[in-house]
Amino acid sequence: MALKLKNVSKTYGLKVYTDSGSYFGDVDEAIVQDNRVVGWRVKAGQSSNLSKIIKGARGAIIQHNLVRAIDDVMIISNIVASPSEEEQQESQQI
Repeated sequence: MALKLKNVSKTYGLKVYTDSGSYFGDVDEAIVQDNRVVGWRVKAGQSSNLSKIIKGARGAIIQHNLVRAIDDVMIISNIVASPSEEEQQESQQI
C-alpha cells in the first residue's frame, strides 16, 4: 500500500468529522515538532459536536495519532468526541 502524502498547508480549513460521522470542527493549524506533525488545532464551528460537548469552546487540540484519515475532510477517532462518564453525569444533573 502506497503512502499518500498531503501538504500541511492544504489541510487548513478542512472539515473535521469523527469516525461515527459527527461534525467536529475545522482544521485551524498543524502543530509541528522536529519536522513531524504531532497534533492539530481544530476550531469549533457553531453546529459542531465540539461546541456541544464543551460549552463555549473555541477549539481543541487533537493528537495526530487520533487522526484516522486526511483527504477532502479529516476523520478523527470517535473517542475524542465522546464525553467522559463524569461529563455525562453532570449534564444529566443540570
